[in-house]
Order: sequence, then structure tokens, then C-alpha cells
Amino acid sequence: MPEKLRPSFTFTEDRLRQLRQVVPEAFADGKINWEVLREALGNYLEDEEACEEHFGLFWPGKRQGRRLAALPPKGTLVPAPGEGVNEDKTHHIFIEGENLEVLKLLQKSYAGRVKMIYIDPPYNTGKDFIYEDDYSEPLEAYLKRTGQMDEEGRRLTTNTKASGRFHSNWLNMIYPRLLLARQLLREDGVIFVSIDDNEAHNLRSILDELFGMENFIAQFVWEGGRKNDSKFVSISHDYILCYAKNKELLQTNKSVWRTRKEGIDKIYRKVEELRSKFGDDYEAISQSLREWYQQLSKNDPAWQHRHYNQVD
Repeated sequence: MPEKLRPSFTFTEDRLRQLRQVVPEAFADGKINWEVLREALGNYLEDEEACEEHFGLFWPGKRQGRRLAALPPKGTLVPAPGEGVNEDKTHHIFIEGENLEVLKLLQKSYAGRVKMIYIDPPYNTGKDFIYEDDYSEPLEAYLKRTGQMDEEGRRLTTNTKASGRFHSNWLNMIYPRLLLARQLLREDGVIFVSIDDNEAHNLRSILDELFGMENFIAQFVWEGGRKNDSKFVSISHDYILCYAKNKELLQTNKSVWRTRKEGIDKIYRKVEELRSKFGDDYEAISQSLREWYQQLSKNDPAWQHRHYNQVD
């Protein structure tokens, strides 16, 4: 029988351990002394008398999403030797399971060690969002919880925000997963998240909160080439949001964002050769370079695929 891996790590323990390293005097007998912590935070602590309004994205279930991320995992990782491809040589790991549970299970061994994360979450199409989480709820329950309906089922407002339920359900799904994903990233790590127009604005607000606006890298537009029957504008693209865990650290090592394309040195040498021959006659240089390129493409069809943009 394969041995089961039973992690004893929780997200909360990790956060408390980090806090204990920064403010050890705020802990006594394993508990937090809130008065000492308040004194240590000093001017960084919000004044209780101040206005409680903040800039940010808020929705029903956000607090519960934090709690869900902090709950310890209930499952275990069971090795499946023999089911991989060249597993003795590659040492890659493929995990199949509910992604929130898996993210929790990975925390003990991989927290702060992952260089890149890519997430392709289910898109919210505006219909009832169905996902295997504890946040599935009927419309009536949502209206009661958000104060739009009383316990007897009477509407308390004529302008209900039922459509917000669809956004809330999607946000409740993605929020704890992004919380846990950030903990896996190392300091020079980056995360990419695919999304479409339905939740792109909400996703960016969440990522701004979790990673910090200062760590935003880019919002890539990805042309999918798909067709649709939109009545107004036929949208054929999605987005990929990119954030760094520590953008300032990345900026000190710009080489991590650049890789030299295969064969580019050969192209540069040819360009220098043609410049020596034709001087400032760029038309002649361009024509000769294209002829040289076409000859290479005949001899090696893969060359055209790899280097078309470099020559063009």
C-alpha cells in the first residue's frame, strides 16, 4: 500500500509564525496579547475613531473566504507510482484533486518556493455560478443574507441586486485560492491569471489587494480567435493578468524577464555582414536579408516558424 502524506501545516500557523518573528513580544503562552501588538504597531494602526470606509472590493462572503483559506486541509496526497511518464528521470509532480484542497496541502513543502503560477479559473458567464464549494446558495438565501429580504420572504427593496450574487459566488471561489497561491510564491515569483470581460475588473481589484498595486506587471490581451453571436460587439479576446510577489526585487534583476532567442546571433551577424557590404543602403540590406532568410527556410522549415518576427 502506498504511504499517505498527512500534512500538519495550516495557513494560519504560517501567518502566526511570521508575525511572531516580527513582534515576538506580542505573544505569551502561545496567544496574542492584543494590547502589546497595538503598542508595537503604533502609528501604523488605524484609529478606531476614524471613518471605517476603505477603498477596495467588498462582497458578501469575503470574510468567510479568508476563513476558508485558513482552515487546515482535510485530505491527503496519495502517491501513485507507475502512473507518470518517465517519472524516475523527470521528477515532475502532477496532482489531481480539488484545487483549494491541493493548494492547502502544498503549503508545507512548497510555501515560498514556487517561481511561477498560472491559473485558468472557470469564467463567470453571468448565469448561476456552479462550483464545488461551500458557497452554493439559492437566490432567496442570498437576498436574506444581504439584507434585501426578511425572514418571511418579503423584499425589503424594490431594486434588488440579485445579479451581485453571481459575482459574489465567483469571487468567493477565487479569493481563497489566490490567498493560498500567493503563499506558494517565492519573493521573485510571478503569477498569471486568465480571465474574460465578465470578471476582469473584479479580479484585478482582488489581485491589487492581495499582491499590492505596486506589484502589477501587465494585463495582457490574448487573442483567442473564437467566434460568437454577440448582438453588439463580437469579442474574440481574453486577458491574462500578471503580478509579481515583489516587483522591486524583479527590477534589480532584469535578466529574469529576458531570454535570448535561438538563432538570433546568426541573424545579427548576417545583418552586420550586409551593412559592411551595402553601407546605408537599407533597401538593399532588407532585400538581401529576406533572400537569405527564404533560403534558410527552404533548408529548415522550422526556422521560418521560430524566427519570422525577428527577420520581418
